[in-house]
Amino acid sequence: MDRPLRDVPAHAGSLQASLPAALAGDGPAVRALDPQDPVGGGTGGTAHVPDGVAVVVRTSGSTGRPRDVMLTADALRASAEATAARLGGRGSWLLALPVHHVAGLQVVVRSLLADRELTTIADGPFRPALFTDAVARLRATAGPHHTSLVPTQLVRVLEDADATAAARALDAVLVGGAASSPTLLARAREAGIRVVTTYGMTETCGGCVYDGEPLDGVEIAVDAEQRVSLTGPVLAAGYLGRPDLDATTFVDVGGRRWLRTADRGRFDRGRLHVLGRLDDVLVTGGVKVDPLAVETVVAAHPLVREVCVVGVPDQHWGQSVVAVVVTEGGAQPSLIDLRSSVAAALGPASAPRQVLVVDALPLRGPGKPDRRAVARTATALMTQHPPGAGAS
Repeated sequence: MDRPLRDVPAHAGSLQASLPAALAGDGPAVRALDPQDPVGGGTGGTAHVPDGVAVVVRTSGSTGRPRDVMLTADALRASAEATAARLGGRGSWLLALPVHHVAGLQVVVRSLLADRELTTIADGPFRPALFTDAVARLRATAGPHHTSLVPTQLVRVLEDADATAAARALDAVLVGGAASSPTLLARAREAGIRVVTTYGMTETCGGCVYDGEPLDGVEIAVDAEQRVSLTGPVLAAGYLGRPDLDATTFVDVGGRRWLRTADRGRFDRGRLHVLGRLDDVLVTGGVKVDPLAVETVVAAHPLVREVCVVGVPDQHWGQSVVAVVVTEGGAQPSLIDLRSSVAAALGPASAPRQVLVVDALPLRGPGKPDRRAVARTATALMTQHPPGAGAS
């Protein structure tokens, strides 16, 4: 059997109105679409999904090609209940992320299943003052009080004293969607903010590993290539109309269904350490360079607020390692200092050959750096200011 799929506007109110029936199975499944989505809905009221699927989430993934991920009501409930168990009980949530992405969707689902009022931030770009006001409204509801942010939002919070104080008053601030540098997490924890790092993806109903430890029912495996695979009740039903993706992404091993991610990791002593994506490894002068490891070192510089390390084509080295950074007040970090720090920690091949300062990193989704766009930006900047011409 199947059920109809209905597109709804990507607003919390629209989703709240449609989700109860979708989760209960007595209404159509829903897909919240970004109004800026160039692909559009295309359902025409005729699309259908397998029975049990409650929500479809469109995601571009790392390739930029849209995929519609089908999430069942059972998987969404399992994820919400596991989150509540890990955080010490059902709470009230502040929605600070777009609902057409899985992290924002899950905030709505958790509030609905907990029968709690959902607090939302005013529409528009994320601003510390709006966050502070929203937290004040959230704290007027029953506790405990939680929110979910991406790293770029946490950076903005820490730059504002009132917003930092507001975040400090929350029982948990989930941070995911992209890798958080140890420096950023240390700053947040030193400020008294109870941050919880999350790892997951649309195909796992969002975060399924908190602070490196899998949620209840979730299991992790890492193979010889360091590929991370996940299993448990939170797995998606598959991709709408893409059996080719289903066949390569979801595999049966010993009678159990696993999701093969594109991430590299290490799993030891019950904790997952994500090392980056399998396809993000750079090769410079014949040596492999892990961009996430370089980013960790660069992020420790006192001027650096955000960083993305990419490879730019180089006739001598194949790829030139370049750090694109957002800094305090637009200041230029010393290339010599950063190269020395990275070389000492990771070896000379990993040391960036240029450090480029930008106002903001191009993002993919709610807060994940778009490495392809960053690489294009780096290439353009290096063309304008080649090494030795004043841009370093």
